[in-house]
Amino acid sequence: MTNMSNKIVLMIIGMGLVTYIPRMLPFVIFKGKELPPFIQGVLKNVPYATLGALIFPGILLFQKDIWYGILGAAAAFITAFLGANVIIVVLGSIAVLAVYSSIF
Repeated sequence: MTNMSNKIVLMIIGMGLVTYIPRMLPFVIFKGKELPPFIQGVLKNVPYATLGALIFPGILLFQKDIWYGILGAAAAFITAFLGANVIIVVLGSIAVLAVYSSIF
């Protein structure tokens, strides 16, 4: 039993290192350096692009009522277009869908 727990502990440590190293490297490499404005603009839009890539298939594949997907996406697109934070985009679309589900 101890051989198995040693393997599990080593796997957990290995997985921790594999996820920690890519997160730590940019801080070490770019410490004290300013990124070009174009790169900064691209990186600022990564959360919105990721959110869209994760949510868009769900909009098209929702099977009960397509309007949930359409209204949630419209609310998210509008709040994102207005420049809201990602959290506000998500909470805004949740609020719109909560109101829609309480009406219908």
